[in-house]
Amino acid sequence: MDTSDSPRTVASENTPLFPAEASQKPKTPLPKRQISILMMLQLAEPIASTSIFPYINQLISELGITGGDDAAVGYYAGIIVGGDMTTCENGFLIVYFGYTQQESLFFVAQALTVLRWSRLSDRIGRKPVLVIGLSGACISILCFGLSTTFWSLVISRCTCGFLNGNVGVMKTMMGELTDSTNMAQAFALFPIVWSLGGFVGPLIGGALARPQDHWPALFANPFWGKYPYFLPCAVAACLFILAFFMMLIFLEETLSTKCRPKLTSATLGVSGGESLHQQSMAYAPLRSLLTPTVVVPIANYAMLAFLDVSFRALLPLFLSTPTYLGGLEFTPSSIGSWLAFFGVMDGVFQALFFAKIVDRFGPKRLFFLMVAWDMAFGTVFMFITASAPTNTVLGAINGLGQTSASMARALGPALATSLFAVSKERNILAGNAAYVVLIMLAGVLRWLGSQLPDEVQDRNE
Repeated sequence: MDTSDSPRTVASENTPLFPAEASQKPKTPLPKRQISILMMLQLAEPIASTSIFPYINQLISELGITGGDDAAVGYYAGIIVGGDMTTCENGFLIVYFGYTQQESLFFVAQALTVLRWSRLSDRIGRKPVLVIGLSGACISILCFGLSTTFWSLVISRCTCGFLNGNVGVMKTMMGELTDSTNMAQAFALFPIVWSLGGFVGPLIGGALARPQDHWPALFANPFWGKYPYFLPCAVAACLFILAFFMMLIFLEETLSTKCRPKLTSATLGVSGGESLHQQSMAYAPLRSLLTPTVVVPIANYAMLAFLDVSFRALLPLFLSTPTYLGGLEFTPSSIGSWLAFFGVMDGVFQALFFAKIVDRFGPKRLFFLMVAWDMAFGTVFMFITASAPTNTVLGAINGLGQTSASMARALGPALATSLFAVSKERNILAGNAAYVVLIMLAGVLRWLGSQLPDEVQDRNE
């Protein structure tokens, strides 16, 4: 009989068996080599896509499609890079904002095919789809540099979108290489890489375009006179080739039904008995995946992408608009400096603090707090990844998310900037109608965010 006078804790149904600290799983170390290769593949894409920004206006002018009308250059350039030329009454607001890092043609083409590529990766493996995507991107950028007509430019960008499902597949691989304990660290790298690519790409395009003008002795061959913008495209293509061979040699397959036994047992934890069932899941009808668990994160991603691209399209307009129309009347060089500063600071902040803030507040609370930052993308990627019941449908779910986001990014700039111009011309809501609409949509996003689960869990939990 215990006669101790020490106090006892009376257990009840609500008493946890273990303290919260003890039940918290330790962080799994990141597979740094595999993730580094993925980031190298990812880096090549923003470098290539943004390298055309410094010279696209001049290229359009030299094609002669505008008939000498400089004011029309922005319309045609906008088709290629997602910008536009918006003119307010009396010509006071004539702004080209192609430098929004969005490509309308690419996103439209990608929206039509990315789901098919993602579903294909669930069946034949991730690496074969990456091979096709990198090859298509490489060929596309080379064709862009060799284009001498406007429609050849259009075809090259559409080709890249049609053949490139890499973004969704890379997110899928990242989800397969991580779990709920280290996912935040891994997904924080995506915006950082895009920020770095968006910084390096324009430098390459601006420095290497028209090499005969800068280094006539070195580029004396008539080829460089006929194709003055091929050199930056060739450099971007070389990055794709380098990424291609790195992926082919060093990157391991992550799809559980296709990967080597070593990766299956050590990294993915899939037993042989589960393999056949998971492989059959890859052929499940798409409709069967559209559960609330999957649809809610994707809806958040689509709305976030729409608001983000709309903001990026409106920001240069707001900065360049005359002060009497409600803008700041910055010069183009000042706009470029501020946008570059914002991009660098955003990337640095995420690299240093994203994972720590997720650990401190949780992904759902961070989504609310940082909805205006790229951090919100990192958290929503985590929810989309966790929504997949098995790895063999993770590609399809990421494909659905990427399709929704691509459609939003294709529509956002045109709708936002058109509303901006109309509200200024007709003085709707004192010229602030575009901002009011975006604030209302942000409220919708906040409601959608409230439907997200409180925590991100592993797919096997």
